[in-house]
Amino acid sequence: MAGNITVVGLGAGDMDQLTVGVHKLLTRAEALYLRTKDHPVVKELEQETAARIHFFDDIYEKHDQFEAVYEEITDILFEKAKHEDVVYAVPGHPFVAEKTVQLLFERQEEKQITVHTAGGQSFLDATFNALRIDPIEGLQFADAATMSPDELELRHHLIICQVYDQMTASDVKLTLMEKLPDDYEVVIVTAAGSKEEDIRKVPLFELDRSVGINNLTSVYVPPIKKEELLYQEFSAFRRIIRELRGPNGCPWDQKQTHQSLKQYMIEECYELLEAIDEEDTDHIIEELGDVLLQVMLHAQIGEDEGYFSIDDVLRDISAKMVRRHPHVFKDVKVQDENDVVANWEEIKKAEKQTTSASLLDSVPKTLPSLSKAAKLQKKAAKVGFDWKRVQDMWDKVNEEIKEFSAEASDESLDGLSLKAEFGDVLFALVNIGRYYKIEPEEALAMTNDKFRRRFAYIEKTAASKGLELTEMSLEDMDKLWNEAKETERRS
Repeated sequence: MAGNITVVGLGAGDMDQLTVGVHKLLTRAEALYLRTKDHPVVKELEQETAARIHFFDDIYEKHDQFEAVYEEITDILFEKAKHEDVVYAVPGHPFVAEKTVQLLFERQEEKQITVHTAGGQSFLDATFNALRIDPIEGLQFADAATMSPDELELRHHLIICQVYDQMTASDVKLTLMEKLPDDYEVVIVTAAGSKEEDIRKVPLFELDRSVGINNLTSVYVPPIKKEELLYQEFSAFRRIIRELRGPNGCPWDQKQTHQSLKQYMIEECYELLEAIDEEDTDHIIEELGDVLLQVMLHAQIGEDEGYFSIDDVLRDISAKMVRRHPHVFKDVKVQDENDVVANWEEIKKAEKQTTSASLLDSVPKTLPSLSKAAKLQKKAAKVGFDWKRVQDMWDKVNEEIKEFSAEASDESLDGLSLKAEFGDVLFALVNIGRYYKIEPEEALAMTNDKFRRRFAYIEKTAASKGLELTEMSLEDMDKLWNEAKETERRS
């Protein structure tokens, strides 16, 4: 009766491994289709079957992408099944790394064609046997065409299939090199379970130099045993922090609280900013690690106390990033970064649904004062409380300087009044910086570093001349300051 597709697996590569039922289907089929003729059983099968075997190898030559190949094979099979019962044979097991089989089952109702399977031996069985590994110890099965380094679980046995050729092997090598040493030993497994079985151990960097790689090739990556090779994994870092805070961990880490760690978070953030200003890559890596350490300690404290874990932190920030970037993850259109910022603020406003008494309540009280001033001004500006022209801002700066000068010359006033007026000068200057998109904390940090460098030049030059700074006049020191300034300009 027409209207049926029976999918069978050709096994790992030996006719003797086929079940009696599968063997009968293959040899007695009226219409037999094979995804590829590049399989060890084909020559023997051609001798035993009376039916003409149809192969789909020519379709691979027509397309650049495998997806298009699989789509066309599926369409042909459905069309053939309208007129006759079809037996479709694939390498290995029908449900192991066989996209065409998945497509057939997904679309059988739409096509009104019945699709069912009659089994087959997976190449995985033969691979386990050839490598003598037990998947119960942990197994990851990956497709060479789609695998990515962040999805790999290197504590488990890793088998990478669909390593068709040396170009694919090269892609696999480069992906693995992001996680493993160049000389890490991997195993090339070709035609496992067949008479042509070939098992070769090679260092990772030689993976794509091996001859004999074909459509029956897989790559096996043994589990990592050396813990230090896993240090780049987030899960490994999480285990380290958990152990530090655990019963047999570090007394200092065990005693820390959210409050006690606040000072260290501030210090590490400033050290990171310093590394960024220095444009020192190694220093940036180190300081980012120190900031991440603080994040993980806070998260572990939350987990120890039963309130939250790093999973909650990651879930929250991931959802927020997707939610606030609808132009990336949905179909919202934007023209430029200004539209992005506007959307961000609108979404943020809708999320918060704040009942704060003031618009300014959302500015963190713990920010450094210069940054806090810029944030307060920016919030107020969003509702129109802002100067229209930069010249008005400069006029305000000059006004505040005059008021401060007047206060400073009046010896009858207390220090509190003078401090308040000085604060007004700084606040007005921050407003100027905001107009020119200058972050005041960064600007002052740069000036502090510049002052330190130039003063160090004065100290070094004076010492080379056998002079003490206390013995030098201000004019002499100022001359050296200008030398340092000129040296920086020339460099």
